[in-house]
Amino acid sequence: MITKKKVEHRWRLKRHIRKNLSGTPERPRLTVFRSLRHVYAQIVDDTSGKTLVSVSDLSKNFKEQFSEVKGKREVSKRVGELAAKIAIEKNIKEVVFDRNGYLYHGVVKAMADGAREAGLKF
Repeated sequence: MITKKKVEHRWRLKRHIRKNLSGTPERPRLTVFRSLRHVYAQIVDDTSGKTLVSVSDLSKNFKEQFSEVKGKREVSKRVGELAAKIAIEKNIKEVVFDRNGYLYHGVVKAMADGAREAGLKF
C-alpha cells in the first residue's frame, strides 16, 4: 500500500525538478509516469502547452507489440523505443528527460535507455 507520506515526498521531488526543467520547441520534455501495472511516456512542449507524443503499454496501436514482452523493465524499454521512434518521425531529435520524481533506476532507467537506443539524445 502506498502511504500518504511516500506520495507527498514524490510530489515534493517533482516540484523541485520541474522548477528547473522545462521543454522548449527545440528540446521538448520527455516525461515518465509509472503506475503499479503500466508505464506511460509523453513528449511535451511546455511553451505552447502541447503534448507532441504520447505512448504507453495500453496504447491501442501498439498493444500487440507488448503482448509477447514479459517483465516491467522490458515493457518500459519498449515504450521508450516507441516514443523515440514517433518523436524522430516528427523531427524531434533532442529532449530533456523528466523522471517525474521517481528514482532513476528500474523501470524509469529502462525507458530512458530504450529511448536512447532508438536515437533520442538527452
